[in-house]
Amino acid sequence: SSGEDPFVKIKGLISNMITKLEKQAGADATEKQYCDEEMSKTEAKKADLEDTVSKLTAKAEQAAAASAKRKGEVRELQARLASLAKEQAEMDGIRAEGNANYRQAKKDLELALSGTQKALGILRDYFGGAALVQMGQPAKPETFSKSSGAGSSIISILEVVESDFATSLAKEETQEADAAADYEKVTQANKINKASMEQSVKYKSQEATSLDKDVNELASDKGTTVDELTAVDEYYSKLRERCVAKPETYEVRRARREAEIDRKSTRLNSSHPRYL
Repeated sequence: SSGEDPFVKIKGLISNMITKLEKQAGADATEKQYCDEEMSKTEAKKADLEDTVSKLTAKAEQAAAASAKRKGEVRELQARLASLAKEQAEMDGIRAEGNANYRQAKKDLELALSGTQKALGILRDYFGGAALVQMGQPAKPETFSKSSGAGSSIISILEVVESDFATSLAKEETQEADAAADYEKVTQANKINKASMEQSVKYKSQEATSLDKDVNELASDKGTTVDELTAVDEYYSKLRERCVAKPETYEVRRARREAEIDRKSTRLNSSHPRYL
């Protein structure tokens, strides 16, 4: 009756509600943009870190396998070196024993050969017509005569003995020379093999040490990356809670709708002219 519009406050309430909804819509748009950007960046970072962890793991496993292989090769080479040293020691012992036997046999043969040659010289001089004159020896009776037949037999026998001694000595010397040559040949070959294997042991051991160092460095890098990935996962989990809408149960939706209706009804009733 006073001419005032009874819906002024209602219109104001509706206008305020619209403004609020517009602000909320703007805030929602900003929140969506933030969520989209953060989710995208976080997922990309997470995927990158997971890929890095996978690559570091593969590299560490490869380095560890290569190191184990080199260490196995070193152990095998060391076993071969030990076997070679044992064989060389046994060969040294056999060579030393063989040389000692040769020197003793040579000494005996040379002594026997020298004695035989001296006996032959004396017999040849005697039975060849030279008088057997020895200082202080009494003169032989005139009836004494040389037995040339027996002398020839003895000389022949001694000549055979001399030949056998000379042949045996030559055989011993040949066998000793051959044995010494074979020993030197095998010993030189063993020295070459030993040097080669020792060099391989050195290089393979250095490689294994380097690979172990790589494994430790890769493990350290992986640990750092895993820690970073764990932090990203935690952030991503919180981001999903904030940005990913979760379906509400019927009871929650009903309670929220009833509460909103009650709140709006209360505001509407309190602002109606009937209650002013």
